Amino acid sequence: MKSARRRHDAEMTNDTSPIVWVLTDGKAGDEQPMIGLAEAMEAKTILRRVAPRRAFTWFMPIGPIDPKDAPSRRGSPLSPPFPDICLATGRRAVPYLRKLKAVSPETFCVLFKDPRTSRHGADLLIVQEHDTPRGDNVLVTTTAPNRLSAERLMEAHAAFAAALAPLPKPRVAVLIGGDSRHHRFTGKDIQRLLHGLHAKLDSGSALMITTSRRTPPSLAEALADLAERPNVHMWDGKTENPFLAYLSWADEIIVTADSTNMVGEAVAIGVPVQIFYPSGGHPKIDRFIAALSRKLPVGRFPDMPVIGNHPPLNATKELARQIKTRWQAFKAPPAPPS
Repeated sequence: MKSARRRHDAEMTNDTSPIVWVLTDGKAGDEQPMIGLAEAMEAKTILRRVAPRRAFTWFMPIGPIDPKDAPSRRGSPLSPPFPDICLATGRRAVPYLRKLKAVSPETFCVLFKDPRTSRHGADLLIVQEHDTPRGDNVLVTTTAPNRLSAERLMEAHAAFAAALAPLPKPRVAVLIGGDSRHHRFTGKDIQRLLHGLHAKLDSGSALMITTSRRTPPSLAEALADLAERPNVHMWDGKTENPFLAYLSWADEIIVTADSTNMVGEAVAIGVPVQIFYPSGGHPKIDRFIAALSRKLPVGRFPDMPVIGNHPPLNATKELARQIKTRWQAFKAPPAPPS
C-alpha cells in the first residue's frame, strides 16, 4: 500500500491540483454534486462507484464493506493508487470511506451529508443547514454543491440558442421531478400543476420543461399534451438533456419540491423561483426551504408568485476553496517544537 502511495506522489506535478476520487454508489443525485466540487477544485477527478451486495447494504452505514471490494482485490472501488482527496456521499459509501481512511491515512477524506454515525472515517463533513452535525471538522452550507459553472452554462446557452432564442419572454424553466420516498404526484396535484402552467402560457410566458426518471407516466403524458401548445419547449427524453440550457435562458424558474438538489440548482441562477409542492413532504425538506427563504424570496407555485431577481446562491466555489485549504493544512508537516 505504501509503495502504491509513493507511486501516486511521484505523479503529482502541482500541489494545488489534487487527485480526487468521487466515491458514491453512482446515483446521479449523489455523484453530480461531488463532481461539481472536484471541478471547482480544478482537480483530476476519478469516479469510484460502490456496489455492495444487498446483504451488506442492510448494515450500512455502520457495517463493513462488502468483502468482494477489499482494496487488495482486482476491480475494487478502493484499489490503489490512492487519491489526495476523496469526496464521498451516500449511505453505501460511508463504510468504503471508513475503509479507505484505514488503509490510506494520507488521503484527506470528505463526506457530504449527515452520515448518521460517528464512525465515518471523514476528516471533514459538509452538511446542509437542515442536518444536525456541527463542529470544527464540519462545514455548513444552505444548498448542495453543483456543476453550474459559468462556463458550462454559457456552453449550454449557445448550444440551444437556435431552439430557445425564438421563445417569447419571460421564458420559464419548469423543472419536474417525480415520486419519491416522501412525495407523490396525485391526480389532483397534476391537475393543479397543469392549471398553473396553462395560466402561464395564457399570460404570454414561454415554458421550457424538463422531466426526470422519477416523473410518473401520467404527469409526463399531461406535460407532453401541454407541449402541443405554442411557445413550449419540452425535452423528449431521447436527445441531450437541455437542463443547463433551460437554466441559462430562464427569466423565471418553477421547480418541484421533491428534489432538494433541483431546488438548490434553481436558486443558483438568480432569477425568481417558485416551488410546486406535490402531496407528502418531510420536515428536513421543510427546514431546507425555510433556510432558503431566509436568504432570498421563494414563491409557491401556482398560488404565491414571486418577482425580482436575487443574488445567485451557490456555495460550490467556496466549499471547494475551503476543502483545498484544509487539505493543504492536513498534508503540511507538523511545526517543530519550540
